[in-house]
Amino acid sequence: MIVLKHAKTYEEMSKIAYSFVKEVVTTSPNATLGLATGSTPIGLYKEMIKDYQAGVVSYKNMLSINLDEYVGLPVEHPESYRSFMNNNLFNHIDIDKANTNVPNGLAEDIEKACKDYSAFIASHPIDIQILGIGGNGHIAFNEPGTPFDAITHLVELKEKTRQDNARFFDGDINKVPTHAVTMGLKDIMSAKQIILLASGAGKAEAVRDMVYGKMSPECPASILQSHPNVIVIVDEAAGYYLKA
Repeated sequence: MIVLKHAKTYEEMSKIAYSFVKEVVTTSPNATLGLATGSTPIGLYKEMIKDYQAGVVSYKNMLSINLDEYVGLPVEHPESYRSFMNNNLFNHIDIDKANTNVPNGLAEDIEKACKDYSAFIASHPIDIQILGIGGNGHIAFNEPGTPFDAITHLVELKEKTRQDNARFFDGDINKVPTHAVTMGLKDIMSAKQIILLASGAGKAEAVRDMVYGKMSPECPASILQSHPNVIVIVDEAAGYYLKA
């Protein structure tokens, strides 16, 4: 079941998202947080940092599990998702870095690393999962055509996704890794609550297909129609095709 929340701006979208996160982290000091990267959740993370710095919340006993990571990108690379999370959240709150989990894109045995990650998720149920959505309907790096029962797996990134992410690599698609490790759709659906954020006109068609389209692997995000607790928060541009 998808519940829609409309915001006028990106900033308002981020504040609404934080209201759901705050409810979890203030009532469950040992919560497991499912986190996402990319430009969309940065505003949410700023809200989390602000409340932590004001002494309102603490993350010291919490666990985090990230959705994905590029394959072959050194952890210290500024565009690795580990670096992203450190720079945009972990370095600014009191979470124990040992309790922050990002897929290993440098593992010698990627297949085993993927199975181990899914097993970890299964043994640490996610209380609230943050998601963005790609212009082609992907969530995490689950590209169109990904089976709904997929667990954490290696994925070859579509050209559309690499083009979208080239802005983080000096605009050069050749610098964008070709593969990633991603939490699977089955793993994502195991979360108790899912908050999906969408901002900008480039996400409007994907959001429409997710909410109103047929549930199909061709729009991976459409699987969320079958989850019991999904909040979709859109700004005006991303929600262009949605009924008020």
